[in-house]
Amino acid sequence: MSWNEVTVLVDKAKQGDRQAYGELVVRFQNAVFATALSRVHDVGEAQELTQDVFVHAMRKLAQLRDARCFAGWLRQITIRMAINRLSRRGLAHGGDPEMLENTADKSAGPVEDLERAESRRKVHAGLQHLKPMDRETLEAFYIRGRTLKQMSREFDTPIGTIKRRLHVARLRLKEVLEVSDAAPAATPLRRKKRPMAMAGV
Repeated sequence: MSWNEVTVLVDKAKQGDRQAYGELVVRFQNAVFATALSRVHDVGEAQELTQDVFVHAMRKLAQLRDARCFAGWLRQITIRMAINRLSRRGLAHGGDPEMLENTADKSAGPVEDLERAESRRKVHAGLQHLKPMDRETLEAFYIRGRTLKQMSREFDTPIGTIKRRLHVARLRLKEVLEVSDAAPAATPLRRKKRPMAMAGV
């Protein structure tokens, strides 16, 4: 899809054409998800944030003056909503929301680079635990950046089926990552139970 096509879709979407907006979602959801993931460092949260961004953008689309600025405008919305999410997370854990807002939008430093690398490592490790179809679907969409139409041709499968596969595969990856994160915490608990049982003997 060319940028001229994007501007045409934006103009149509601003006039209430939902199909045109749907095409924009398909075109930009990879980029939005990647930006969201780089900010919140959690696959599940990034998925939720991506959906929230497109809902918010649809409501505010009339405020976009220049259709050619759609991509940058969408990225700004993603970053701002990620900051809000991080701020809420900071409040829940006793963090300083002002500090989070000041730091979340700066260029990546060494610590953020490490966090991103760790997040990517976990995702890639999680992919290896999925069934081949789930893994191939996610890799094609999120790593190789294939569109739904391209995937439909490559997998010789209807777009509707591809969407369903992506949804199911994301849920399965989320489950794998949650189990992986919980595993280290489960090990010490089992170790503590043994001496207690022996003390009662």
